[in-house]
Amino acid sequence: MTDLWPLLLFPAIGIVSGLLAGLFGVGGGLVIVPTLTLVFSVFDLGIPGDSRMHYAIGSSLAVIVFTAVSSARAHHARGSVAWGAFLRLVPGIVAGGLLGALIADAMANRTLQATFGGFLIAIAAYFMLGYSAPEGRKLPSRPITLLAGVVIGAVSALAGIGGGVMAVPFLVWTGTPLRRAVGTAAACTLPVALAGALGFAYAGWDEPGPGGSTGYIYWPAVLGISIASMVLAPVGAWLAHTLPVARLRQAFAVLLVAVGWKMLVG
Repeated sequence: MTDLWPLLLFPAIGIVSGLLAGLFGVGGGLVIVPTLTLVFSVFDLGIPGDSRMHYAIGSSLAVIVFTAVSSARAHHARGSVAWGAFLRLVPGIVAGGLLGALIADAMANRTLQATFGGFLIAIAAYFMLGYSAPEGRKLPSRPITLLAGVVIGAVSALAGIGGGVMAVPFLVWTGTPLRRAVGTAAACTLPVALAGALGFAYAGWDEPGPGGSTGYIYWPAVLGISIASMVLAPVGAWLAHTLPVARLRQAFAVLLVAVGWKMLVG
């Protein structure tokens, strides 16, 4: 029965991550990365101890590719995706996602985990301060937006969280309403996750790993989580358009602090 527990846990992780993907446009990696790290440490799945975080991030990004499609479709159906902003961010996001995966491969497991935790807490503080963009602010020039996309893609791939956690604050800073920022970020998670997953597959290609893996992507986890997350992502999108904006912002910040602190202290 012990060997079956991971197979039962993966769909449970997918349920929670799918809800978060639709609700906050974050891709679900906030849940997937720390829980997979725990599963990989508790169960003997053949994953090397010094690469657990790398496998957790690579597998998370692969899951997010599937979840992002479901989440983005749900937000698009509600008219909450700013496709103009999406198209301007995507080139930088893809380049940054590949860069982030290569940087992560060179980092120690604990360093990568602590970096992830500190980053989440910093973003939570941003949301708790209740920042609102000045009236009339719009997307910056194309070169600046391209650079922002690179940063979003690189940091998101490093943390294995898709692009939403970085894209939402940036879009809110540019004056995009929160719900529309969440919807656009949900769409942005797809290119971030795809570029990052490919990068992690390449970076771990020659590393020793378990059967059923491609580089740093562990496919049994990806499939188990993805099926559940794709079903629940539209439910999360519905909640994003139902909850008051203030509550949505507060819930997002609390989530980031809880997960960030856990990862920071180990």
